[in-house]
Amino acid sequence: MKLRFWGVRGSFPVPGNLTARYGGNTSCVEVRCADNSHPDAPRLILDAGTGLRRLGKEMMQSEFAEGTGTAHLLVSHTHWDHIQGLPFFAPLYQAGNRFHVYARQRDDTHLRTVFALQSDNPYFPVPFEAAAADLEFTELSDDARFNIGPVQVRCTRLNHPWIAIAFRLDYEGASVAYVTDTAPFRDILIEQKFIRQPPKPGDPLHPEDAAKLKAMRDGVVRLCEGAQLVIYDTQFTPTEYAQRPHWGHSCPEDAIEIARDAGAQALMLFHHAPERTDEQLDEMLARHRAQQAAEGSKLALYAAYEGMEIDLSASGLGEVLPAPSTPVRSGTAISSKPPRMPVSAEEGRDASSPGAGSPLPPGPTQKVPL
Repeated sequence: MKLRFWGVRGSFPVPGNLTARYGGNTSCVEVRCADNSHPDAPRLILDAGTGLRRLGKEMMQSEFAEGTGTAHLLVSHTHWDHIQGLPFFAPLYQAGNRFHVYARQRDDTHLRTVFALQSDNPYFPVPFEAAAADLEFTELSDDARFNIGPVQVRCTRLNHPWIAIAFRLDYEGASVAYVTDTAPFRDILIEQKFIRQPPKPGDPLHPEDAAKLKAMRDGVVRLCEGAQLVIYDTQFTPTEYAQRPHWGHSCPEDAIEIARDAGAQALMLFHHAPERTDEQLDEMLARHRAQQAAEGSKLALYAAYEGMEIDLSASGLGEVLPAPSTPVRSGTAISSKPPRMPVSAEEGRDASSPGAGSPLPPGPTQKVPL
């Protein structure tokens, strides 16, 4: 199971010098499972934020250009930062391609309608019906379990406005949990209504709300149990969360607690705040790693960046390189080739990587202890 991160931000895309190393595109993670034992194993995509556009360009260098490609899109929820890349997804407009879209069932409208509305006049010049590819929509319950070929998929509900769901993928002993977007499960129950005035963190909860939040947290811990990698919404700092607990996002502290309770091997900080600079993300990661080391925790901790590649197998994570230290120079062309982080500075200068323009320092690599 190989993962590649195409978008790692939350809320809205933020291109610019301050986000050049970690990247500014919104949520999109590619999962490829094809190997010698299952050469036809499916290509999966977690969320369709603006990172999907560049993934689509890479896919058009393969069978998708000929109209013979198939992929499965799992959408955590249909807020804009998780679907706004879809109208710009090139393979969608190639006849013959097949896409299976999975998302939580809504009570008010069909899933296809939700996706079509963002491309409706006057918001976008190309109607959703212009998509020439074959689209199949599957509506999921909060606790859905199903298979996509040899990949086992499990879901659970999250604490987010109008409700999101998390996914877990298991394949040949490799496992990843994708948990975004969600607030912690202690201060406020977020459902299908706008919360104008949230309670203060620490205020007493209604017993029914507390029971729902406990059940929700238990479900997330079960979903992440023993996972090799947990990708988790860590958009807020504790100070930011205290100001906006009803926005439905967590802090690294919350993600670490869930991952440790679940006995996960590694945690990926994800859905970075749009205002969080590369330097601030460096500092956040270093601080929490130091805290984990001081507490004797074996949980490996990483922060997602565009172009990051993870190779999961039954034996654990492969080599994980840190974020590049050199940002993209102004005016540097972006290639449609997939970003790849060189193992050493001598391997070349890939203009599509976040560190294009100069060779990347080798830097230490890290592996998750088995």
